[in-house]
Amino acid sequence: MREELVPVRDRVLDGAGLAQGETLLDVGCGEGMIGFGALERGAGHVVFSDISEDLLEFCREAAEELGVLERCSFVKAGAADLSGIGDASADVVTTRSVLIYVPEKEHAFREFFRVLRPAGRFSSFEPINSFGMEERREAGFWMYPANGVAELAKRVDEVYERIQPPDDPMLDFDERDLIRHAEAAGFFPIELQLTAEIRPIEPRPWSSFLNSSGNPKIPTFAEAMDQALTPEERERVTEHLRPLVEEGRGVWRMAHAYLKAIKP
Repeated sequence: MREELVPVRDRVLDGAGLAQGETLLDVGCGEGMIGFGALERGAGHVVFSDISEDLLEFCREAAEELGVLERCSFVKAGAADLSGIGDASADVVTTRSVLIYVPEKEHAFREFFRVLRPAGRFSSFEPINSFGMEERREAGFWMYPANGVAELAKRVDEVYERIQPPDDPMLDFDERDLIRHAEAAGFFPIELQLTAEIRPIEPRPWSSFLNSSGNPKIPTFAEAMDQALTPEERERVTEHLRPLVEEGRGVWRMAHAYLKAIKP
């Protein structure tokens, strides 16, 4: 996953227009991919911010090992409440797949605006999980057709809907909402680039499919089937679905957005 995320990190940093010696705040820093990338590009100081003390400690230890600890600080905070970070204290704010976990997205944008200096930049990558959601539901089993077992597919899907209804933060927004929140917070100008894919799914092993989930908040497909179906019904689903998965006879639908915005 890290190899796949390198282009995402680079594009977020490119969008930030980071200059030598500037201060960057990485909100939802995780293991620090963007923050350490910024230090490699000459950031004067990086503020690693996350709600997880464990991840902040991981970043702190990594910074010490890399010899850049004096150029780093660490703040435990969520995106919608950055009160531990001063007004107009950062030149750049970045996020990567963070707003999908934040119910109060409008508050988060106001906080990003507040902590930026005039002419500061916000640069973000976010999956648009609402894209293709209706089509995925209609297909049946995630992105595979449910011909002949549609009722079983519906019962499995209900497991996911109970855990992650349409108003879940991962699903309750699209690219237009990101623009709206940025403009309402005061950013200007704003630029968003949306990439959407509809393509064949790559063939994959059945066991890999069974033990995967669409995101960290929901059960694996095997767990959902165990909850929703009897052993006999699971056998029917396996007989139908396994060849589709192993032969790649499904449709992948996904979109993501890169947002750049400036504080006047």
